[in-house]
Amino acid sequence: MTDYKYLDSKVIKLSKQIIRMCTEAGSGHPSSALSLVHITTALMYKIMRYDPKNPWNCASDRLILSEGHAVPVIYAAYCELGGVAGTKEKPITLKFDDALTLREGDSVLDGHPNPAMGFPFFDAATGSLGQGLSVAAGLACAAKLDGSDKKIYCIIGDGESREGQIWEAVDYIVDHKLTNVCIIFNCNGQGQSDYVSKQQSADCLMKKLEAFGCEARVIDGHNWTDVFGALTAKPAGKPIAIVAKTVKGWGSNELQSKNYHGKPLSVNQVDQALADLDTISARLGIVEEASCGCGCSCGASPEIVVPKVPCYCQKTAPISAGSFSKAATDLGLAKKVESKSFSTRQAYGVALAALGAASDRIVALDGDVQGSTFANLFAAKYPQRYFEAKIAEQNMISAAAGLAAAGKIPFASSFAKFLVRGYDQIEMAVITNSNIKLSGSHSGVSLAADGPSQMGLPDLAFVRSFAHAKNKNGSPAIHVFCPSDAVSAFKLTELMANIQGLCYMRTQRPDVPLLYGEEETFELGGFKQLAQGKDLLIVASGYMVHIAKQALEILQKAGLSVGLIDAYSMPLKAEGILQEAKKYRNRILVVEDNYIGGIADEISSAAAAAGCGATVQPLFVRNVPKSAKTPEDILEMVRLTKEDVAEAAKIMAK
Repeated sequence: MTDYKYLDSKVIKLSKQIIRMCTEAGSGHPSSALSLVHITTALMYKIMRYDPKNPWNCASDRLILSEGHAVPVIYAAYCELGGVAGTKEKPITLKFDDALTLREGDSVLDGHPNPAMGFPFFDAATGSLGQGLSVAAGLACAAKLDGSDKKIYCIIGDGESREGQIWEAVDYIVDHKLTNVCIIFNCNGQGQSDYVSKQQSADCLMKKLEAFGCEARVIDGHNWTDVFGALTAKPAGKPIAIVAKTVKGWGSNELQSKNYHGKPLSVNQVDQALADLDTISARLGIVEEASCGCGCSCGASPEIVVPKVPCYCQKTAPISAGSFSKAATDLGLAKKVESKSFSTRQAYGVALAALGAASDRIVALDGDVQGSTFANLFAAKYPQRYFEAKIAEQNMISAAAGLAAAGKIPFASSFAKFLVRGYDQIEMAVITNSNIKLSGSHSGVSLAADGPSQMGLPDLAFVRSFAHAKNKNGSPAIHVFCPSDAVSAFKLTELMANIQGLCYMRTQRPDVPLLYGEEETFELGGFKQLAQGKDLLIVASGYMVHIAKQALEILQKAGLSVGLIDAYSMPLKAEGILQEAKKYRNRILVVEDNYIGGIADEISSAAAAAGCGATVQPLFVRNVPKSAKTPEDILEMVRLTKEDVAEAAKIMAK
């Protein structure tokens, strides 16, 4: 019979620390953490191949805690193992008592998993439930590309399994044959306010997982034989999914007496909880911390893994997409190049394929619309680096975050309207400081015939709010790009590939004439002056730059001299536009094809902050549109035609 006294001693030690650290913090989830103490101990002390002293080791097994609120158990174990936190430049070796700094403002032990705050053992911020398995799937895709045999373990709560994204991820894992993912459901039977539904019972979860194509098994999550048997099982062509029956608040009678979700014990309850654990320790015959029996002096025995693949942490040279016309011609689009008329969405696809040729770090995902986003150009050339996510945008975004955590540069595309479903996932990627690139096609109203259910209209307001928040590096949390023609879309896609951090680009469906030559350069926060004048300055973005150009012709015939700026990036260097506006008596007309909250707000807030006296008049989509046969028809419906722009300019220029 296997002697588990060593692991039992670790369980008791970690359980006591979990209780102390949550009480010390005055908040946290000790009951959820205790339900995972046996599974976590097995993983972190015996099963996972990793080096706690080097969490940046690219070949290490990975652990994703989708049930992020249970994180005290991971912190307790990692600190007991003397794991390293901080950064590679400024590493911090944690001690066991550092676990007691949980949730402090200057601690790396955030309330939920957050690698950006200095805990690189994790690959993604979790806690907004339902997203961790998708991240694990992305990590597994990267391992498959790298030829790595690393294993990715993901722990999910039973109540959390109500989230649809969990099952999007299971579908994706089965589709892509990601048998290197080990799915672990923690079935302690309790949610936040009540018991979980019978639909999330262990037996029901097992049946669901089997129906989805997994090899599922139900175990006792506190029985070592069950735990090791399941966690060390070799997959036979199907991903392994473990449904672990556990006890919420294991080891403490008080924490099991009622639902203590998100509530620590009071100071005067701690001694009794520790006594409960001493009783268990005595029953197991543990007098003091037992030896692991493997001859090591420290008592910790995770296997140290030597990287078998190039480390993605190393800096790489800039990635060049080359020439737009050459890239398009190489893809069989020579006639389109000659026509000098391209949609920005197609130019994005051309750039993506060109970037794929330049670097094998470039990967792509798409939500079953690759023929519309033109991600199919990449998929055809690099099928091994293309991951079809189907109609599951939330999973796609989180999987992209997993790929990014493994050193890939993922471009994920769908309609801008469909990415709305993933706004929470985008925010979690921001918290992670993830290096993902999002492309939202069919943005604005120019889509026309398909109607508002397919149009991305509130997207700029959402991403702009992050463009003015700083990430841990002091950079914008999201860089936003609104190209107006094929050259700018091509160059800005290349720029995104070379930026460390999250980027969002909105592209449109209609073909539009080229505005820029191939020698043109584009920069973060930049804008381009397309016309000079003196009576009024028009600022536009994306498709509306072309409408504004047409309006200039009308205004010129009316005897007005009007300037035009293409504002293609946020956060916008608006001070340059405000300086230019002085030549136009501080009169700025902003034209955009989205709901309020985009470029007009960008310039208005800058003008207000500068106190420069500029008048900013916005033209934007003021009513919920419907279908129309042509872009011209829909623009007339929302009063954004060239005539509408010209009329607004005339009134403002008086």
